[in-house]
Amino acid sequence: MSLLSVDISAEYAPGRRVLRGVNFVMEPGEVLGLVGQSGSGKSTLAMALLRLLGMRGGRVSGSIRLDGRELTGLSEREMRSIRGRQIGFVPQSPASALNPALRVRTHLEEAWRAHARGPGSFRKLLESVSLPSDEDFLKRYPAQLSVGQGQRFLIAMGILHRPLLLIADEPTSALDVITQAEILSLFARLNRDLGMALLYISHDLLSIASLCHRVAILHEGEVVEIGAAEQIFRDPRHAYTRELVRAIPRNPYAC
Repeated sequence: MSLLSVDISAEYAPGRRVLRGVNFVMEPGEVLGLVGQSGSGKSTLAMALLRLLGMRGGRVSGSIRLDGRELTGLSEREMRSIRGRQIGFVPQSPASALNPALRVRTHLEEAWRAHARGPGSFRKLLESVSLPSDEDFLKRYPAQLSVGQGQRFLIAMGILHRPLLLIADEPTSALDVITQAEILSLFARLNRDLGMALLYISHDLLSIASLCHRVAILHEGEVVEIGAAEQIFRDPRHAYTRELVRAIPRNPYAC
C-alpha cells in the first residue's frame, strides 16, 4: 500500500482554481521532488496536504490518503493529531517560522508538550541534525542562530515525532551554496537512517537531482510529468519539463 495517495484540486475563490487534478502517490521511505516555477502551486499543494489551505481562504476537493486513512473528511481536531506526528513540515524561512520571543528550549517543549517529556529528550534530536545540544544552545533565541542553524532547527522540529512523511517547502532557498549542500546531505541522511518519506518542494533543479528518487513537474497547477529522477533529467517527455532542464546552468569551464 502506498504511503500517500493524492488526487486533489484547490481554489481560493469560485472560478480561481490553483490546483487542477493533481494526482500522485508516494511510497514509504521515498524522496519525491516537486518542481515548478513561482506561482505554479507548490506551496498551495503543501498547505492542502496539511489541511491548512482553509486558513488562507482556500478550498480543497478530492482525496488525500495517508497510510490508508482519508484526511479530507477529518475534523480540525483530528488533523491537529496528525500534523507534526504523522506529517512533519519544514518551512522556508526560520525568521518567519520561529517565534522571536521564545528560546530554542521553549520551541521544542511546546512542540513536544503532548508527550509530556522533559528537555533531556532533545539532546539526541539536536545532535541528529548537527546542532549543539548543550544548555547554552537551548537558551538561545532565534535571532541568535545563524541562518544555517535556524534551518537545521526547523528540520529538527519537523522530525521531532518521527513522522511518516516530511514536507519540506523550499528549505534551501535562503541559504548560501555551502549550507545548501549541508542541508541536502542532512535530508538524505535522515531519509536513510529514519526511513522517513520526504516530499521536497523546490524550484532548484540541481538540488532536486542530487536528492530525489522521483520527480513531479508542476506547471500552472497541474502535474504534467512524473518519473524517476534519471528519466526526468535525461529524457524529459513534456515540453515544459524540457524547457526546465534546458535552463539548468552549465559550467562554461567544464570539458
